[in-house]
This record gives sequence, C-alpha cells and structure tokens, in this order.
Amino acid sequence: MASDLIDRTSSVREGEELDLSALKEHLEPVLDTNIGALQIKQFPGGHSNLTYLLTSGNESWVLRRPPFGSTVKSAHDMSREYKILSALKDVYPYGPVPLYFCTDHSVIGCDFYLMNYIRGLIIRRDYPKNLNLSPTQIREQLFNFFDVLGELHSVDLVEAGLDKFGRPEGYVRRQVEGWCKRWSDAVTPDTVNCDVTIQWLNDNMPPESGKASVIHNDYKMDNVIFDVENPLNMIGVLDWEMATVGDPLMDLGCTLGYWTQVNDPDFFRNSRTMPSDLEGAPTRAEIIDRFQQQTGLAMDNFPFYFCFGLFRLCVIGQQIYYRYYHGLTKDERFAGFLKKAHVLQRMCELIIRGEIKT
Repeated sequence: MASDLIDRTSSVREGEELDLSALKEHLEPVLDTNIGALQIKQFPGGHSNLTYLLTSGNESWVLRRPPFGSTVKSAHDMSREYKILSALKDVYPYGPVPLYFCTDHSVIGCDFYLMNYIRGLIIRRDYPKNLNLSPTQIREQLFNFFDVLGELHSVDLVEAGLDKFGRPEGYVRRQVEGWCKRWSDAVTPDTVNCDVTIQWLNDNMPPESGKASVIHNDYKMDNVIFDVENPLNMIGVLDWEMATVGDPLMDLGCTLGYWTQVNDPDFFRNSRTMPSDLEGAPTRAEIIDRFQQQTGLAMDNFPFYFCFGLFRLCVIGQQIYYRYYHGLTKDERFAGFLKKAHVLQRMCELIIRGEIKT
C-alpha cells in the first residue's frame, strides 16, 4: 500500500526533548487555534538542525530548531532558513510553507519556526523493501531528483526577492576559505590529516561561473520527498539551513559528494548514504553532462567542485564528531562520523592524484 511508504517519525531522542506545555501556551494565540492535547514525535536522520512533528487532533505542524550544544552560530541561523523559504513559496513549489518564526527563547530556549507538514516518501540509504522500481524507473526518478535541483537554480532572483540575498561575487573563494577555517576549528586529537586537500583546493580554484542562483547546499535524497502514489515524482525539498545565493556548480559538486557509483572504490561505496549505485542509476558523469546541457555552464573544472563537495562533507562530519568528542551531545550516531571523515578525505586524495575525475 502507498501509505506504507510514508516517512515515519519516532520518539524524541534523549536530550532533545521540548517543553510541550510552553509550546502549547505560546502557539495557540499565534496560530489562532485551540491546540488541545499536543503530541510530539521526531523525524529520523539529520545531524544538524532538529526536526519535530507536532500534532493535535487532525492538525500537524513541523518544528525546526538548532541542535542542542551548538557552537557554530552561522550554521544554525533559523531566521535565514525561514527567510529563504518565505521567499521561495510562490516561485518554487517544492519548499515547505513557513508558518511562524519565534525569537522568544523562553519557549524552548532558542529560535525556532513552524512549517507545513508534507507527507510522502523519503529515501535514505536504501529503497524501502516494498518499493519495487525497475532500473528504468530508478534512472527516471534519479534524473528527476537532479532536474528539481536545476529548477531551483533557475529561480528568478528578482522575482523571488532574493537578488540582495547572499554575496554571489567571490562565492567560491569564500567557501573554500570558510570550510578550511571550519576544519581547523573542529580538529580533535584523532582527526584525519587534510593538509594536502586544503592546499590543492586553494591552488586550483576555477574562475567564477558567472551565474548566481539560489542554491540549497545540502541537496541529497534524504532531504527530498517523493510522492507515495507516484514515487518517480518529487513533491518536496527539506532542510534549507545552508541555502543561499551562489555558484550552482558548487551546489552540484556538493550533491555529487554524496553520490557513490558502481565503479567507486569499495571503501567509498560501503559508506554510501543513498542508493545511488544501483542498476539504472545515472553516473556522476551522466549527471554532469545532463546539467551542462540544461544550463550551458562549462564543466571543464568539475574535479575541483567534486573535490570541494567531498571535503565539505569531511568537515561537516568532523564538526559533528567534535560535538560528540567534547560531550556536547549524547547521540551515539555521532561517534561514527570520524570514520566518515577519513573516507571522504581518501576520495579527495584520489581526485587530486587524477585517479578519479568525476
């Protein structure tokens, strides 16, 4: 049944509970509704901003808040996430509809916002066992996944009111410098050595592509929602915390940093986070070629963008592990991110040596 494919919530993880009484008291007047008994569940996955499902009777809302123990303020700017969703709601049909933004820290101790709940299928490391897609269907679904990213990059900045949002000039350089700094700030005694990758990225920055687009910056399969009635079609894009205006090639490179394929080294395939190496799935080269045909952008320097995407994930993994190492979270999932950082750095080295192009 299609309903069996709807993404499931679970009990709130230990240490990430919210004050339901305070939420109910605060939200009733701003939502202009009698909430009644408020129930809360937590969405699985996600290692940064936290996402909860609030329900009362037949009504549902999704709440987003920063992680507990957060030390990286710029990575958890809830007002920025809310602003970009508000700008996109009339020009890009895949973003959740933002409903309310709260800056009153007496409620749950931080900024948070509410958005509508999009019910659908979220694909994580593997396809659900009861979703039987042929290789042809897998190929169509995954190309649709990238086409929706291309639609985001095609949003008219002026029409969306985002022409003054972000700083697209010099975006590539700022990203490289910023992520190198974040790496140094997240070092632990057992950190992998990234000196060669950091130097290579600084020495091989390509010219700006000349195109400024809305970019998601964390576009991957467990951040999108497929229609349970027609799982080849996408109906939602989630987790906009890192969205900005910048170079679309950087956005594509970051997505392909997640993309394993059948001819990748075993150490990388074994760490995959989505089913991108199945029969029928497009390769990174095929995705890049399709993107070039759609946008007309030159792809000559794509090894740089791919390497940057991998390095950025390496840094994110190290930041997550840093929080675990220093006892800022009790989430045992975070312990495994040290190994992920090592895997991603090994892939960067293969690109630098020319053993992997895309």
